[in-house]
Amino acid sequence: MVELGIQIPVSTFDPFAEAKESGVKEYVHIRIQQRNGKKSLTTVQGLKKEFSYEKILKDLKKEFCCNGNVVHDKDLGKIIQLQGDQRKNASHFLLQARLVRKDQIKIHGF
Repeated sequence: MVELGIQIPVSTFDPFAEAKESGVKEYVHIRIQQRNGKKSLTTVQGLKKEFSYEKILKDLKKEFCCNGNVVHDKDLGKIIQLQGDQRKNASHFLLQARLVRKDQIKIHGF
């Protein structure tokens, strides 16, 4: 066999890597994940555990006319997923509802 000297990366890109490394759970991370073509998902992670995620999701879906769900991750806890690029809308909603402060929100993506 011929060796080409090319190194293949062992791991793929992890959009939640920064949240795992920080160890501090005070930030609310709002990210966009590309699906296929023009389709994308917006994820909201890091809300306080005492909040009712289902009620927040219901209001978000009604406000932005999009679909979404709550995903339970064993490492990261509950994550809200919304269809489309709803990063700015979600941050404005969380600020207006006074669920978080402006300095607690981190918006990631593109």
